[in-house]
Amino acid sequence: MEEILIIIKYAFLGALQGFTEPIPISSSGHLVLVQEFLGIDVAKGDFSFEVLMNFASLLAVLLIYRDDLIRLVKNGSQYIVKKDPNDKNDFLFIVYLIIGTIPAGVIGIVLEDTISSYFRGIAPIGGALLVTGIALWLIRNLKGTKGDRGLTVKDALIVGCAQAVALIPGISRSGATIVAAMGIGMKRETALRFSFLLYIPVSLGAIVLKVGDMQLGDMLIPYIVAFVMSLLLSYFSLKWFMGIMERGNLKYFAYYCFIVGPLVLVLAQFT
Repeated sequence: MEEILIIIKYAFLGALQGFTEPIPISSSGHLVLVQEFLGIDVAKGDFSFEVLMNFASLLAVLLIYRDDLIRLVKNGSQYIVKKDPNDKNDFLFIVYLIIGTIPAGVIGIVLEDTISSYFRGIAPIGGALLVTGIALWLIRNLKGTKGDRGLTVKDALIVGCAQAVALIPGISRSGATIVAAMGIGMKRETALRFSFLLYIPVSLGAIVLKVGDMQLGDMLIPYIVAFVMSLLLSYFSLKWFMGIMERGNLKYFAYYCFIVGPLVLVLAQFT
C-alpha cells in the first residue's frame, strides 16, 4: 500500500509540474506550495526528480516546436556555409537565442544557491505571484509589431535578463520572458516562440549540470510515472497556452495570481 501511495504522490507532482511549467504561474512555486500545504513532498535536493521533470517538459517543447527547430538548424547552418541572404534571419534568430541564454546561465551558475537561500519559504512565492500578476495585467492588451525578422541584440538581452529574474522562486520563467518580449513590442506569436525556444538551451544546461547527481535506486517506478505525467501534461498545457496567447487572454492568469498570491501571503503568517 505504501508503494502505491508513493507512486500516486509522484504521479500528482509530475502532473502538477508538467501542467504549470508552460503557463505563467511558476511550476517551481506551485510545487513548493503543494509540499507545504498538502504535506506532499520530495526530499530537498532531489536532483533525480528535478532532472527528470525538467527533461520531460523539454521533450514536450521539442515536440511542439520541432518544425521551427529543424528550419532554424537547416537554414542557420546553410547561411554559415553559403551566406544565402534568404537564410540570414534564421541564423540571426539562433544568435539571439544564444545571447538570450547568457544572463540566466551566468547568474544561475554564480548566484543560484544564494537566491534559493535568500528567498526561502512560501511568503516570497506569494509576493512573486503578485508581481507576476501585475506584469501580466500590464501587457494583457499588447499585440506588438516585431516579428522574427525585427529582433535585435538588445531585445535578446532584455528577454534573457527577464529569464534570469525567473531564478527567484515563484517567478514564472515563461511569464517573465513573455512579459518582457511583449513589453518591448514583439508580436504574441514571436514572443511565445522566442520564450520557449529560449527554454531549450537553459533546460539542457540545467540537465547537464545536475545529471551527475541522479540516483534512481528504488524510486525508478515512481520517477517513470512522474516523468510520463509531466511529459503529457507539459505537451497539452503548452498547446492550450498557445491558444490562449493567440486569443490574447493573459488576463486570466493575472486574475489567478491576484487570488493565489495574497492568499499565500496570509497563510504564510500561520506556518
